Amino acid sequence: MGFQIDHVVVAVANLDQAIVDYRRLGFTVEAGGEHPGRGSRNALVVFDDGSYFELIAFDRPAPDFRWWQVLDRSGPGLVDYALLPRNIDADVAAAQSRGLDFENPEDGGRERPDGERLIWKTARSKQSDTPFFCGDVTPRALRVPEGAVRQHPNGALGIGSVVVAVKDIDRSVGRYAALFGEPAAHVHALPGLGVRIAHLPADRSAITLITPTAEGPAGQRVAAHLKSRGESPFAIGLKGAPPTTLDIKLSHGAPLEFIG
Repeated sequence: MGFQIDHVVVAVANLDQAIVDYRRLGFTVEAGGEHPGRGSRNALVVFDDGSYFELIAFDRPAPDFRWWQVLDRSGPGLVDYALLPRNIDADVAAAQSRGLDFENPEDGGRERPDGERLIWKTARSKQSDTPFFCGDVTPRALRVPEGAVRQHPNGALGIGSVVVAVKDIDRSVGRYAALFGEPAAHVHALPGLGVRIAHLPADRSAITLITPTAEGPAGQRVAAHLKSRGESPFAIGLKGAPPTTLDIKLSHGAPLEFIG
């Protein structure tokens, strides 16, 4: 697949506390800034591979925005993830030509604490099983800082995998095939766990779709996630340190694991 994971979005109720807690987990956290007109502000955990976590909080209700809806209904945690397009206008047009219901790119931006104004374009489907595109208009280095901010005391080097909970995996596999312009991934069951999965290789990382099929330890958790948070990222695997699970209270509801 020609797209790399750009970032993963974690919606939090208290951004200042989330910054403190992610630093306690061993991450370097950088203040991001404010999104004009949206009433939200963010902080970033940027990795050596160029991907990052976006910690986002809302200063006022945003009932028309799915991220706020999930946060308000089900509490903090994972809400979305983005891919980095090569050319967002061309990539969206290609996906649309293959039948995917992506909307046309829209302008967005953020004002950093130092006053620098960033401009980007995003495009997404109204259905949340697929990621959105986030393409830069201003240089990406302004949006995604470089240098020492990418070094983390806990050894994190990047996002190795994104596991996405979906309701109908056969349908979602077809939608991802339209997004990537590649053949549909193979879907298979994991015996005894009550789930079906599909692996989608991404540039520098992997995307795994997962859906519940029956009673089982994994299936029950995925079903509960879908009921509470809808189709969205279920868990994140991090590169750079021996396998371990991070404290979900400190990660503000985001299941994070080092996968080596």
